[in-house]
Amino acid sequence: MRVSALGKRYSPQGHAALAGVTFDVEDGELLALVGPSGCGKTTLLRLLCGLMLPSEGTVLLHGRPVVRPPREVALVFQDYSRSLFPWLTVLRNVMFPLRRGHSRAWKIERAEAVLREMGLHGVARKFPWELSGGMQQRVAIARALVSRPEILLLDEPFASVDALTRAELQDVLLRVHRDIEGRRVTIVHVTHDIDEAVYLADRVLVLSPGPGRVAGSVEVGLPRPRIQTATRSSTRFLEVRNAIHEVISTQQRNTITATSNEE
Repeated sequence: MRVSALGKRYSPQGHAALAGVTFDVEDGELLALVGPSGCGKTTLLRLLCGLMLPSEGTVLLHGRPVVRPPREVALVFQDYSRSLFPWLTVLRNVMFPLRRGHSRAWKIERAEAVLREMGLHGVARKFPWELSGGMQQRVAIARALVSRPEILLLDEPFASVDALTRAELQDVLLRVHRDIEGRRVTIVHVTHDIDEAVYLADRVLVLSPGPGRVAGSVEVGLPRPRIQTATRSSTRFLEVRNAIHEVISTQQRNTITATSNEE
């Protein structure tokens, strides 16, 4: 996926949510996006998956402009409680994207295969409201994976769960990235948590305050597989975290200076 000079305004004379955003996502990469509230991270994900069109610039997938939601891309939202259908069982929630073009038997088999991969086979007949928040978010990820997307986009998917569940889901995501049904998935992960970004990602993009621009790109360079305690206590982890904090601090200082000059 290639993003070139991407910009988004919600009205012709309105405030720009994004401006001049340019980056590539390599096949098989886990890319994290971090930045302050209001920098356009969610808007960027919606542009990447074709849910909205840019005001300027392009998003290319396999060399073709993304102008509608492509089959190769799936998006997982932050609020699992609103994205799952409470009147459908876990199995039927995961089957939902497969509604057309396949027999019911095939869809059940396909959904059950993904549920097994996600450690959810034992709750297939339960309803979302019978599950914990962490389990519900696993269901949301399973539903995104059921159509075998090449690229998985995640919009702060662990923001609403407790710290222990968050760590567990981070490791689930790493397992999905490494090998889900014998293949590697490209992932773009939005988070406010810098430590989470470093733990998960191959590379971290830092977005500036609105309008969002790429303020910096930091290579993580940590070996895989990653282990919560060992990885987070490594010297390299601390170096990368500090580098990201420095990019963010520089942007904050520049914003304060620019505001002072305007006054």
